[in-house]
Formats: sequence, structure tokens, C-alpha cells
Amino acid sequence: MEQLKIIEKKGANYVLLEATGELTANTFTELQSKIFGLIEETNVVLDMAEIVQVDSSGLGVIMAAFNDAEDFGQKLYIMRPSNEARKALESTGFIDFFPIIQAVTEAL
Repeated sequence: MEQLKIIEKKGANYVLLEATGELTANTFTELQSKIFGLIEETNVVLDMAEIVQVDSSGLGVIMAAFNDAEDFGQKLYIMRPSNEARKALESTGFIDFFPIIQAVTEAL
């Protein structure tokens, strides 16, 4: 069974979401509920280092969150995308839209 685990850590002017597992049609709602509850009020750093699979549903929620962040004057950062996450972002051209960082300090 597909799973997505998200750990939330608050920083001074951001929230770090550490995502582990699969970001797919069966799991994206967990990320959706977390990220959309935060993006109106703070910057969000999405750590994708432990993501093992991403499909179009997962990419869709990330893109929607990125657009919402801009609307609210916030930023969504993608941190340390795994090879699988990077491939999904590259194959769609989305990698050119998102700020990709290697450490949370780059988002400050």
C-alpha cells in the first residue's frame, strides 16, 4: 500500500515539511491538507529527499501550492529532491518554476 508521511517543523519565517514515501493519486491529499493550511501565512519548504515516487497528482498539488504561495506573498521551496522527484519535475518542465534548495538556510 502506498504511503506518504509528512513531518512538520516550524522555523522563524517558514515551515519545513519533510515528506517520505510516495506522492501519488492515492496519497497527495495528505500533502494538500498540510500545505494549503500553511501557505497563506508562511513560507513553506518541502523536503523531498525521501520521496520514492511522484505522479501527476503529486505534481499538481505542488504546482497549485506554488501558485497560491505567490498569491499570498509567500514562497514554496523544494528542498533536496530525490532522483525520482527530480525526474518528475524535469520531465514536466516544473523544475524551472520552483526554487530548488539544498538546505533550509537557503530559504531564509
